[in-house]
Amino acid sequence: MVIDSGPDSNRIKIILMKYCLSFLLIVVNFCSYSQQQSFDITHFTAPKGWKKQTTGSVLQLSKEDATTGGYCIITISKALPADADSKANFDAAWESVVKKMVTVSAAPEMQSPSEENGWEAQSGYAAFENEGSKGVALLITATGYEKMVTMLVLTNSDAYESEMSAFLESVSLKKPTTTATKQNTSAKKPVQPVSKNDGYAFNTTNFDDGWTSTVQEDWVEVVKENTKILIHYPNKITDAYNPNLMDGLKNAWNVLVAPRYSSAGNFEFKPISGWQSIEFAEADMVEKLTAKSVHVVLFKMNYSNGSGKYIEFITPDKNSFEQQFGAYHPESYGWEKMERMANYNKFAVAATDLQGKWTSDFFGLTQYVNAYTGASAGANSHASNESFEFAAGNTYKWNLGVASGFVGNIKFQSVKSNGKFSMSGNWQINLSDIEGKPKTSAVHFTCIKNARILWIGETGFGRAE
Repeated sequence: MVIDSGPDSNRIKIILMKYCLSFLLIVVNFCSYSQQQSFDITHFTAPKGWKKQTTGSVLQLSKEDATTGGYCIITISKALPADADSKANFDAAWESVVKKMVTVSAAPEMQSPSEENGWEAQSGYAAFENEGSKGVALLITATGYEKMVTMLVLTNSDAYESEMSAFLESVSLKKPTTTATKQNTSAKKPVQPVSKNDGYAFNTTNFDDGWTSTVQEDWVEVVKENTKILIHYPNKITDAYNPNLMDGLKNAWNVLVAPRYSSAGNFEFKPISGWQSIEFAEADMVEKLTAKSVHVVLFKMNYSNGSGKYIEFITPDKNSFEQQFGAYHPESYGWEKMERMANYNKFAVAATDLQGKWTSDFFGLTQYVNAYTGASAGANSHASNESFEFAAGNTYKWNLGVASGFVGNIKFQSVKSNGKFSMSGNWQINLSDIEGKPKTSAVHFTCIKNARILWIGETGFGRAE
């Protein structure tokens, strides 16, 4: 039975209850003995007759019924570095994976976590609806050994229940070969900020408008005269989805701001709900390091694509802040002066910085419905992996792999080339051959915690381990 696109919500509830039982099975057996096939550290038995497609760091299994329009897509990720908090990891994955692929109207219904052999599994599900067609999104995350594996199931039919349940029961994880040594940060003391030397050629940028950015341990610091701005790096604890905007803002303040100040007054927490909500909090504070009295504002624009960043503004007083960036207002528009400060997380690139492999992954899903009947007309998925491998002698290899098409008829295409590159200054790269032609692109780095993102044109690449 394909989930009906009409108002009958009981069918959705039945599907959710059935897959809830499947989740309980996987939580119990997530760390059992490995089976026939493997992807990275995940072992499983693939359902017979399902399409299998690997693109970079993602494996996709899918099946579709062309007659009914029913489909099921299972996506497994490679293990990624992660914090020890399994629930925070799940929440971050729900925001960055599920909500970027489908529209869910509610927070996930969570199941009890299960822990075994060093892995802790979290699972949750929610109904989604795209242009009138309803389905179920189910997310499972496993956290252990400073790694996280995610598994996402998207389906609009209960016809695949037995196959999916059998697959989930077959899943197991092996222990990673190496793990990083954990650092005790519970008693971290404030230290005088200095530019962090992380092995890259440029750790400071002097912008033409007078602002100067430097790379720090937990943020990029932007300074001009007596104003200091901290562009905080992504943080799983503060960036995790919180259905209560005020609670999320207070949590971010307590984690990102409060530990560096000895006292505070005139607190105001004033978030603004909307399509792209605003988080805004301010207070008069005293810095622990300098004992200076300052005015502090914490700001975040929650963009619909999830790319918003917490930005901390530190000025001598409230009047100084408002003269530069404008006074608080209760509308969710008109924040451009504060928003644009996120663009100062930008650093030049030297040819020696490029050595190694850089990759970029993308996955998306589009649900179609019949304009006359409202019935499902199938789902179209797109997954791609692009990589650059820079080597000695200013040589490079480029590869682009794409898997796209309607579920059940996904086609794979790839193109590759190699050549020589050169730098025009430190903000532009010249590539001798991309799809048979030379190409010149803008290039720069942005910083995250203990890593950098390489931007070539409009595409961001992470350094492969």
